[in-house]
Amino acid sequence: MKYVNVGICTKWYLSEREKSHMTLREQFEQREHDILSPYAAFSNQSQGRERFEEPCDLRPIYQRDRDRILHSKSFRRLKGKTQVFLSPEGDHYRTRLTHTLEVAQNARTIAKALRLNEDLTEAIALGHDLGHTPFGHAGERVLNRICPDGFMHQIQSVRVVEKLEKNGAGLNLTKEVRDGILNHSTSGHPSTLEGKIVRLCDKIAYVNSDIDDAIRGKIICEEDLPAACVRVLGKNLRERLNTLIHDIVIHSMGQNDIMMSDETYEALQELRKFMFANVYVNSVAKKEEGKAERMIGQLFAYYSNHIEEMPEEYTRMIWEKGESISTVVCDYIAGMTDRFAVSTYETLMIPSTWQIY
Repeated sequence: MKYVNVGICTKWYLSEREKSHMTLREQFEQREHDILSPYAAFSNQSQGRERFEEPCDLRPIYQRDRDRILHSKSFRRLKGKTQVFLSPEGDHYRTRLTHTLEVAQNARTIAKALRLNEDLTEAIALGHDLGHTPFGHAGERVLNRICPDGFMHQIQSVRVVEKLEKNGAGLNLTKEVRDGILNHSTSGHPSTLEGKIVRLCDKIAYVNSDIDDAIRGKIICEEDLPAACVRVLGKNLRERLNTLIHDIVIHSMGQNDIMMSDETYEALQELRKFMFANVYVNSVAKKEEGKAERMIGQLFAYYSNHIEEMPEEYTRMIWEKGESISTVVCDYIAGMTDRFAVSTYETLMIPSTWQIY
């Protein structure tokens, strides 16, 4: 094995004889060092997991994390959770799952162009919203207001992968993936470039896809968008995504950071402000959110006083692990899909018809 200094890192080169004795995983790890940027997060240099596990003979560590998230129950439930619009009529509006897949695709495109670790990037992207509540940010707002410890979906996403999945065992993900999930929001500071890509792509995806859905729902039209933003980013979804992704790649190439040009970033921020003013706060699409918040609040109050009616995997966390009742009730409600929350509310709160035989 030969070691060669290349820029900021040391690369190693193996003889054919050494390669023949490597597992497929080790060959993939070697290939990362041959191909990826020196600024990439290399799989065999991960800070590892909370609990030691024998490495897989086929998959590098971040690919294994990606697979665990993809096969988790919390990932499947994203298909039944609101992105922005509650109970829209039509099959083409985004859900939390389709949003997650769009973030992952955009993030992988950027990571590949910059020769960063695509497996790590995708794992973070697929896991970043696992802790989101039913009914989107409306559910998050009410849980944050009524739970004594507060509630933030990025913290809950980490809690899902650490403590809630697999009946309380967690997914035992790597530190880098958990860091990227925790820090994907605007105020976050991911420790890897892959995490920084996901942080930007989350904003890019939700602003642009929400514009698309709002136009589909006839809440706004393309002509309503700020002219300055259209001039910089483009006049439709395809042009805006193309501009934003290219801008990140061009300005981040060869840098130990993920960046955008000032002009493009400011245009994205203006679009975001426009969406808050015209869609996210006062539009007709948000008129049902008050009902959703009241429903979540009543479910929280009910289960706080009837903890025995939650599934055993949750009550065990109270009796055996010493978790607070409010935290575990938040866990249970946050894990619900929109439909399950509504049906549970109807069962608990609305009298059913009855018949005498």
